Amino acid sequence: MFSHLFTPITVGGITLKNRITMAPLYLGYAGPGGAVSPLLLYHYRLMAQSGAAMIVVEGSTVDHTLGSGSDRTIRADTDDNLEGLGRLARTIQKEGALACLQINHAGRFAGVAEPVAPFGVETFGKLPRALTSQEIDRIADRFAQAASRAKKAGFDMVELHGGTGYLLSQFVSPHTNKRDDDYGGSLENRIKFPLMVLSRVKSAVGDFPVGYRFLADEWLPDGLTLQESVPFAEALEKAGIAYISVMGGTYESFFIPEMVEKCKAVAYMADLAAAVKNKVQVPVITAGRIKNGTVAEQVIADGKADLVGLARVLMCDPEWPKKVGEGREQEITHCDETCPDACTQLVMKGKPAYCSRWSPKKVRQYKALFQ
Repeated sequence: MFSHLFTPITVGGITLKNRITMAPLYLGYAGPGGAVSPLLLYHYRLMAQSGAAMIVVEGSTVDHTLGSGSDRTIRADTDDNLEGLGRLARTIQKEGALACLQINHAGRFAGVAEPVAPFGVETFGKLPRALTSQEIDRIADRFAQAASRAKKAGFDMVELHGGTGYLLSQFVSPHTNKRDDDYGGSLENRIKFPLMVLSRVKSAVGDFPVGYRFLADEWLPDGLTLQESVPFAEALEKAGIAYISVMGGTYESFFIPEMVEKCKAVAYMADLAAAVKNKVQVPVITAGRIKNGTVAEQVIADGKADLVGLARVLMCDPEWPKKVGEGREQEITHCDETCPDACTQLVMKGKPAYCSRWSPKKVRQYKALFQ
């Protein structure tokens, strides 16, 4: 029945046992200051036990001072957290999954007093400070250093977070990048920074796969669209990216009523992935309400993507891959479309995320481990 979903695929020279990955999802489970906590280890062990081929750990900051989304964002910017990152990688790998660490700079969405960005575009009542060219260069080095830590910690891959409207995508977007120097203006200039980051990272880690969380469309009137994002995807492939994980939307568009409705549709980002896959040869991942194996199989069979990424779907039911593989799709506990994004609302309030579909016992287990 699933002649595509449960077949292996090679990504960056590494074989994945199937086409199912866990897409990165910030949950607020790190300890204060971004340490790897018992709850993080517990949660990712559960995710790795699911049967997914690769687990992509949520965005880990390359700069805790200026680029962290919150105080509970995992830190990849210090060797003090290296031991914890190593435990996290081993926890995932012990359960038979590949471990990938996503690294990120939140830019204008950082939870700091004075966020930085390509340009001073107001963001939810805050005006970020425009980065200098010297600061841009230093941030590229920080990405490289964080990627080196991921490799040293024992992760199998690293993913650059160029989605959700964070710093890498802020440079690409015409909505947020209004610079008039070499990093602004034309698409060629706006993609210079993420390509520089990729180049520095690859120089730092050598023969180690580097993927990219890719913003294909901001879903904003003056934002990035496929017309410019697809050529950027081609540039990433030419620069040696291992895979492209496609998504749509940012924090500015997610809560627009029209987009809220759009995001309730099954596989609502698959067409974005298909537009990218049509122009590149590297593996493409799609996500966005891949509710069951039938949907996942069809997306891959239709050539819209090579792999699927499960985020809240897997959080809601970590047995999703096993149930699908064993022909028990009817037993899947589904992320409730009528739920007012309870998990998202919790993390936006600085609280750890819990799923409204979890049993009271599971919620108690998670709360007991939260520090």
